[in-house]
Amino acid sequence: MRFIGSIYEKLQRHPKRIVFPEGTEPRILQAARQFHSLRLGVPILLGDRTRIKEAAAQLNVSLEGVRIINPAESEDLPSFTQRFEVLRRSKGIQQLEARNAMINPNYYGAMMVAMHQADGVVSGASEITGSTLRPFFQVIKVAPTTATASSCMVMEVEDARFGEEGVLFLADCGVIPEPTVSQLADIAVSTAGLARQLLGKRPRVAMLSYSTKGSATHPTIGRVQAATALAIQRAHEAGLEADFEGELQVDAAIVPHIASRKLPESKVAGHANVLIFPDLNSGNIASKLVQHLARANAYGQILLGLDRPAADVSRGSNAHDILGVAAIVGLQSIAYRELHPEEPVA
Repeated sequence: MRFIGSIYEKLQRHPKRIVFPEGTEPRILQAARQFHSLRLGVPILLGDRTRIKEAAAQLNVSLEGVRIINPAESEDLPSFTQRFEVLRRSKGIQQLEARNAMINPNYYGAMMVAMHQADGVVSGASEITGSTLRPFFQVIKVAPTTATASSCMVMEVEDARFGEEGVLFLADCGVIPEPTVSQLADIAVSTAGLARQLLGKRPRVAMLSYSTKGSATHPTIGRVQAATALAIQRAHEAGLEADFEGELQVDAAIVPHIASRKLPESKVAGHANVLIFPDLNSGNIASKLVQHLARANAYGQILLGLDRPAADVSRGSNAHDILGVAAIVGLQSIAYRELHPEEPVA
């Protein structure tokens, strides 16, 4: 709770509007209520107003301070439909099809964020990943500063010796199955940027493999080595102050006494707070192992590389997890100098 408590404190100074497309989902209702109660900003629930009120009543959850919008009855539906039609014109979408899409809460929520009517969107508690990500990628789009959309899990473990006082950023755990060298570099830089923003500390990024600095040879290892070099270059070009090391085995990345034998001069080895996995299989498996075996607090998937803040939470998430994700998404919309006014901007 150390980490997420600090996130709440920062967001209380800069409250934001977070839209939750799954307005009748019990965990979403509980998270939205807490979002308001903690003075983090304005939660916006999407869906049929009557059904949302009935669901809240069954849970004895107050909707005071919570905004409710039914996309099908919204006065913004025509303009959102027109905007989506323009966005998807190259795909041959027609007005009726665009309108039907905008009635879908995930599409409507994404458009609210794209049109600056909300600061971030959180969905996925009752949806499969594809149903959540597709609207985000079609409406919000990839940010002009990167070519890659990916995702990150923020893990908080009890043992403060790991990561940044127990906090680790793991990526990519939810979007790209087999990233190219360029995509892997983008994932590393984007995740380092998020770590820098949330922690206010210099990211120490480990590019993971089953090899440490040439202890094995294989094309997949070469891909990690090349991505490490490219990430260093791109971080420098972006003005992001971060340390990158690769390729590293995970024990060499996070266990100091092992790192001291393998890479005694490294700034990252043994002290990594950002772990970049070579593919989605390893990232997804590792994040779930950490969450359940270490009983870590897990916040994600935080989407990276999009033009506006968004998250796709797991269907196994509880209300506390969703609240934490919503707070992180809110902080993503705040400039670094506002969050850390006494620290130099990278």
